[in-house]
Amino acid sequence: MASKLNPYLQFRDNARDAMTFYQGVFGGDLNVSTFGEYGGEGGTHGAAADGVMHAQLEAPNGFTLMASDIPPGMDTGGDVKNGTISISGDDDDDLRDYFDKLSDGGQVTMPLEKQMWGDEFGMLTDRFGIDWMVNIAAAQ
Repeated sequence: MASKLNPYLQFRDNARDAMTFYQGVFGGDLNVSTFGEYGGEGGTHGAAADGVMHAQLEAPNGFTLMASDIPPGMDTGGDVKNGTISISGDDDDDLRDYFDKLSDGGQVTMPLEKQMWGDEFGMLTDRFGIDWMVNIAAAQ
């Protein structure tokens, strides 16, 4: 199997909601394992039984997105900040659709529009606080 890079996001008690939202954006199969499946209430790091220990979304476009809830008491060094996820390509319709769906309930920080390098580019923070960049390559 070839190597893959898979973003792994961390949430405070809303990983299931976030991953269900991303499944609505990208489609595909979502598998979720809870802390309860691996030790029950108060088991793994004192996490709630229904908290997400691991979730994985396999989208039909080849994207893989993974996430978990941060167990209580686990030191994250402060606020959870996952970085920025960048999506790029030349499929105008798909990329616009992702941008529109991801921005629903979130905040567009830079509208998706033509840039000086010729591509269309935009940025947003989704309703779960994840930052996204979308770049639509200009026709060559």
